[in-house]
Amino acid sequence: MKDSLLRVTDLKVKFDHHVVLDDINFEVGKDETLAVIGPNGAGKTVLFRALLGLVPYEGKVEWAKGTKIGYVPQKLSIEKDLPLTTLEFFGLKEKSRKEIDDALASVGFEEDKPHKGHLSQHVLNRKIGVLSGGELQRVLIAFALLEHPDVLLFDEPTAGVDITAEETIYGLLRKLQERENLTIILISHELHVVYRYANNVICLNKEKICFGPPREVLDKESLEKLYGHEAGVYEHHHEHK
Repeated sequence: MKDSLLRVTDLKVKFDHHVVLDDINFEVGKDETLAVIGPNGAGKTVLFRALLGLVPYEGKVEWAKGTKIGYVPQKLSIEKDLPLTTLEFFGLKEKSRKEIDDALASVGFEEDKPHKGHLSQHVLNRKIGVLSGGELQRVLIAFALLEHPDVLLFDEPTAGVDITAEETIYGLLRKLQERENLTIILISHELHVVYRYANNVICLNKEKICFGPPREVLDKESLEKLYGHEAGVYEHHHEHK
C-alpha cells in the first residue's frame, strides 16, 4: 500500500496454549481511520497491546520508520479524592506550560472559556478525579498529543460518556485528524461510529472476519460471524448518510 503507516502480517498471539489472535493481516495508510470491532473477548485490546509491543507475538508488526505512536486508554481508574491536579498529571511529561496549554486548546477547552488565561482555573487546577467523563477523555487525548504522534490508538474513546460528549469527542477526533494529519486506530462497539468515521474496519473474533470499507464489508454474513444471534441488534445501529 502506498504511504502505508502500518503493516500487520500473519499476527498470532497466545497466552500459554490459548490462542487469542490468529492469522491477522491488514494495512493502515497514512491519515486513515481504522475501526476495530468485534464481540467481547474477540482480542481487540490484545491487538492494541501487540501493536504497542506490550505482548509477545508471532508474525510481523511493521510501523513506517520513525512513526510516533500515541495511546489513549479506555479509562483510568482514578479515585475522586486523589490529590492530583490535572496540571500535576501533565507534569508526568516534561513539557512547558505553553505546550500543555496548546494541547488542551487543541482538544477544545478554549471553547469552554472565552480566554485562554482561564484554562488553568477551569481545568489545570482541578483534581483529575472530579473531571466528567468527557472532560477526562479530552485531557487524555491532550496528554497523548504532547508527543506530537503520527498515529493515535483509542480503546473505545467514548466508553462511559453521554451522547453529547460522544458527539463532541468524535467531532474533535475528525478535526484533529485533518489539522494534524493523524492516523487513527480505534476500538468501537458502535457501528454508527464505524460507518460515519472509519475509512476501513477490521472485524475480529480471534481471527479476521473481514477487512475493508465499512459499507462494503459489514454485510449480514460478516455481522453474524461476529455477533451470532445478536447480529440483528448491531445492524439496526447502521446510520445511513
